[in-house]
Amino acid sequence: MMEEVKETSTLSVHGHNIKVTEVLEDGDTLTFLIVSQKLSGTGEHHVARTYDDFEWLQQLLFSPEDEPGIQGVIFPSLPAKAHVNPSAKVMKQLGFLALGEWQLYCKALESFLRQVAAHSILSKNKAVEIFLTSSEPPGRQRARKNLFNRLSQAVEERRKEGYKDVDEFFQTERNHNLVLTSYAKTAAERFLDVVQSEQKIAVACAHFSASLHLCVEPVEDSDQQAFSKACVKLSEVFDSIKKNMTSVAENNMNTLGLGLDLESRCQEAEKEMLFRRTCKLVELEAARRNAEKAKPLKKASVSGSDVNAVFWPAGMEEAMKTTEMEFNHICVVAKQEVHRFRAARVKMLQQALVQWGEKQLLTAKESADQFNQQLQAYSGEA
Repeated sequence: MMEEVKETSTLSVHGHNIKVTEVLEDGDTLTFLIVSQKLSGTGEHHVARTYDDFEWLQQLLFSPEDEPGIQGVIFPSLPAKAHVNPSAKVMKQLGFLALGEWQLYCKALESFLRQVAAHSILSKNKAVEIFLTSSEPPGRQRARKNLFNRLSQAVEERRKEGYKDVDEFFQTERNHNLVLTSYAKTAAERFLDVVQSEQKIAVACAHFSASLHLCVEPVEDSDQQAFSKACVKLSEVFDSIKKNMTSVAENNMNTLGLGLDLESRCQEAEKEMLFRRTCKLVELEAARRNAEKAKPLKKASVSGSDVNAVFWPAGMEEAMKTTEMEFNHICVVAKQEVHRFRAARVKMLQQALVQWGEKQLLTAKESADQFNQQLQAYSGEA
């Protein structure tokens, strides 16, 4: 069974080329096959993991709250759980990841693991090494508190959304993130609508192509023969349109669709980090106010002299200093994370857009050549 560990360790695999290669269905359970190449270059690790195993890993990444500044980390976003026969609600929640017969979902899990393995702090958690290399099945994890309590977070977010920050850098980042989170989610949803419309057009063209063949009859009448030939040619054209729309939809899903889905989840991940920092800021300012209230104005010394002493409860002072130190650690890590996040996000979107453009240009050229051949063939017989 996988042990519960937090000690630092060095990964023995290449984190940048971790692959989720296959999905196995066993009733309602999905098992993902993960392949990672050994740093030694002597082979590969092949492990089988369920979604519960991914949650096991995520939970252990969240757990070391004693790590200085850990709450300032932008944790890679684990996709929502997929189901063999998903409901409409689950389909909507997964978005693009519900399409493509698990291919896109595997890509999302693959991206999650690569981000974890590439992170300077998270990759040191020994759970990552165990997850990627151990042939043993993971153990069931007991429920525990971690950095995320999403129900309470949703309530607190509404209350602290407009809380003014003491640092202009983070106030600006919070404002930008609030806008970008909404825009990224909307863009992903609208692009998903486009892809689903393309899929519907492809299906309609396939049906119409098949229907045209019903008009073909083996008759001797010249007019009927000409009509049958026209139906066959037109059927071929609509079959080509079907193939074209299918390719366009697949290109959209595998490139920009995945990119927008990841962008949306990344913005949510940054939002959670900024919220955690805001909560710690509120906690610090409350500790300072409580400490000030606990100070007696002045108290004369018992000797009767004119010297006055100010008393401050040691426990409250220590609590305030501890909170202040934790907040400072979070801010240091958070600033580094924001700069890293910006660079990674721009690179990711750029790659998605370039791949999308290249795929669409290639598909358009292939379709144009095919349509041109059909047009020449039809003109020659006319």
